[in-house]
Amino acid sequence: MKITRAELTHFRSYETCVLEPCEGVNVLLGDNGQGKTNVLEALYLCCTGRSHRTRQDRELIRWGADFAAVRVDALRRDGSHQVEIALPALGRRRIRVAGQEIARSGELMGHVTGVLFSPEDLRTVKDGPAERRRFVDMALSQIRPAYYYALQRYARALKQRNEALKAIAARPSLAATLDAWDEQLADAGIELSSHRRTYIEKLSAVAAGIHRDIADGRERLEIRYLPSVSAGDDARAYLEALFSARETDARRMTTTVGAHRDDVQILVEGRDVRAFGSQGQQRTAALAMRLSELEVMRDRLGEWPMLMLDDVMSELDPGRRRQLVGRLKGVQTFITCTDAADLAGAEAGKMWRVEQGALKED
Repeated sequence: MKITRAELTHFRSYETCVLEPCEGVNVLLGDNGQGKTNVLEALYLCCTGRSHRTRQDRELIRWGADFAAVRVDALRRDGSHQVEIALPALGRRRIRVAGQEIARSGELMGHVTGVLFSPEDLRTVKDGPAERRRFVDMALSQIRPAYYYALQRYARALKQRNEALKAIAARPSLAATLDAWDEQLADAGIELSSHRRTYIEKLSAVAAGIHRDIADGRERLEIRYLPSVSAGDDARAYLEALFSARETDARRMTTTVGAHRDDVQILVEGRDVRAFGSQGQQRTAALAMRLSELEVMRDRLGEWPMLMLDDVMSELDPGRRRQLVGRLKGVQTFITCTDAADLAGAEAGKMWRVEQGALKED
């Protein structure tokens, strides 16, 4: 997949911005705070429907403007794709695909696909399970729209079950209402768990090889899926786990088991890198996971997604930087950096200087 054109209007620091990238490496060069990351954020928004920095659409609108808009044109194996997202200061966002407004956000998935690697990716390794679930959810939603819809169904059922638990605290006679929500949670949870298990098995296999190259063969990386409910594809076992947790759930007034409690364990030489890894080991694991995500998506889609590297080159030592640069061939890449020296070894096809929310091609 290649992006041929991107337009930003009143998005973050940009009044207007037009980007016509090359098929290879595209560099956004400039000091911090000038708007480089905003471009990648806009591209990622068109991939997933979400910003990687905020959940509030209002924060994406330029100060003083009534709306923000992003349009991305892409060329895939099956032809041209166009995604437009309009974010009004008041009212709901509007998404158009090929000029037609879509009714469901899941219809956005798969038209523009990309992998974003930023310094914040260390949170995937260092923080709690929610960050690792988000990592998996965003990747799977792009390559399997059915997964995205299952995620939505699960979230709705979970919300309703938690509300029922709060109501039961005041009226115990409502306990029977949990049966319906348990069935919906089990149905969607089994689907999520199945996709997550398969995906993480593939990711682990690919990441092991990439990590071995980056770490010069010194260490072994393994990624494991840790489901909250070990039910496999057995909906009855999932329901039994939910039922067994009811007493605890009623006391805490929240659902304590299910796919929303899943985790992903990242091991280096058999040790949990979150607890026992050095900063260098954690950074290497994060890089290997993103690069393996890129390859797994390529295998699933039959073509490379784009790669977005947000100010990560300066974070890597020369060896890891060489390994990263060596994997860019054939992948349309967008790199932000403050110093051109950080790009040593990378052949930039196009470069823009970014100053105060304006792009100037070098």
